Amino acid sequence: MKLSSALLFLGASSAAAFAPASNHAVTKSSLYMGPPVDPSAPATDLYGEGSRKFRRTVYTHNEWVKHRSPDRFVNNLSTLFNSGIYKNVGKEVAATVAVATFVWAWNMLAGGYQDLAGVQHDAIIQADWAKVVGLPLQAFTVVSPSLGLLLAFRTNSSYKRWDEARKFWGLNINHTRDLNRMATAWYGNESDPWDGTEFMNAPSSNAKPIDPAERQYLLGQVSLMTWAFVRSMKRHLSPPDEDEEDYIAEMKSRLTPAQAEAIISANHRPNRALYDLSVAIEKLPMHFLRKNAINNNLSIFEDTLGGSERLLSSPIPLFYSRHTARFLSTWCLLLPFALYGAFGDSWNHIMMIPATAFISISLFGIEELATQLEEPFTILPMQGFCDKIGMWCDEITSWAGQGQEVEEAIQNNIADMAPSR
Repeated sequence: MKLSSALLFLGASSAAAFAPASNHAVTKSSLYMGPPVDPSAPATDLYGEGSRKFRRTVYTHNEWVKHRSPDRFVNNLSTLFNSGIYKNVGKEVAATVAVATFVWAWNMLAGGYQDLAGVQHDAIIQADWAKVVGLPLQAFTVVSPSLGLLLAFRTNSSYKRWDEARKFWGLNINHTRDLNRMATAWYGNESDPWDGTEFMNAPSSNAKPIDPAERQYLLGQVSLMTWAFVRSMKRHLSPPDEDEEDYIAEMKSRLTPAQAEAIISANHRPNRALYDLSVAIEKLPMHFLRKNAINNNLSIFEDTLGGSERLLSSPIPLFYSRHTARFLSTWCLLLPFALYGAFGDSWNHIMMIPATAFISISLFGIEELATQLEEPFTILPMQGFCDKIGMWCDEITSWAGQGQEVEEAIQNNIADMAPSR
């Protein structure tokens, strides 16, 4: 009963740290990255560090329908032995089960045992030093709340880091679209946005004639450098051995040789890409106040970049993580000594072994979840974000924009709509 209370408290303390997980196969969207389907894929891609690139799932409506399916519990249980989380903690679980097996076997040798026919036998080792080993369960009950709080805080802190990283990329997505929308809509308008007058009473008209070829090139540069920034940021936050070759190939395929080399050779590539984006904005023919409004987005990019660098370079304080791991390991390794007496109703106390396995898998799994979430960038679909940003920005800058409307078509539309009004 006391053991049940302790485990119940641990579960309740940690519940807020988790959201439902779905690792089963889903209908693939353009951004979905699932587990390796190649049967020749190395085992290191199935769990551990190699499996992180297969956790970058983006949900669409179809995935949410399956996520809410009433069969989700059955599906998750059916993939229990394929879980990368459980495979990662296999050594720790094996160690606790080994201790439990030792306690079970030793106590049979030193305290006697019951055979399969139900006959009780005396101890095999009759020496005075051979004693039954065990610990009082009350000691574990007392410290269980502390362990539960440590694990809950550890997991919540790691999830907040993941959530913050995702919000940084959400800001990137939002403001790249905002930037290109304003650049496209305001292109060629050099009037003051506040009172409609020209800056410094310049003799030129507010909306200058637009050269379509020049407009396409200048806005294309804004879109291209917007993509170059987010793609450089993605590379900046990714492991070199995973992304360096692809990054260089993508930059050289989309940028001119001079532009690509300038960014690739820079010590801080996102900063160089952001500078090139600033230059592209500065070349747009529009009033400086409008350019200032566009440049506000670049300041937000600097914030998201700096915040991401902070998350990448500063883990949860190591002394906290290490103490939690040591506390958890010691608690689980000593637990079999306390469980021996609690399972006295089972044959030779044997049920303490599977109970130890279940408890250790659950608790070590919680700590493993926190560790996997702590560095969020290698499990975020950043490549998908970059591809979508590039596509959206190209689409936005292809729209007509300021000064590109056909006056005759506008007047005809107004006339067509007049009767319905």
